[in-house]
Amino acid sequence: MIKKILALALLVLTTSSCSIYHVSSINTTDDYYPPKEAEEVPYLENVEQEFNVIGIVTVNAERRQLISDVLKKMKREAAILGGDAITDIKTDASGVWKRLPAQKLIGNAYVRANYTGSVIVLK
Repeated sequence: MIKKILALALLVLTTSSCSIYHVSSINTTDDYYPPKEAEEVPYLENVEQEFNVIGIVTVNAERRQLISDVLKKMKREAAILGGDAITDIKTDASGVWKRLPAQKLIGNAYVRANYTGSVIVLK
């Protein structure tokens, strides 16, 4: 019996530390841009030259995830779309948390968040 309890406790501990990411993107242009390596796609907070937005990348993750981990997922998806950079990252609650009636009371109590960024190509 003790072995079963220890095995269950070990299983709970190992699976509770897993993070689930859901990455999706929308291509907003008909133009073709060849895919790149994820390392070639930087995050630019302020873009100082002209650009075109070619897509939107959304990562749904647990709210406690580090932004650096979320950015890796975004960069990979932006590279697949052929983007030169990611900019304009925003975050908000997702799913059921947005529809709860007591939003002022629960505030930042949501568990999952959507991180959305624009994929751009520099001119």
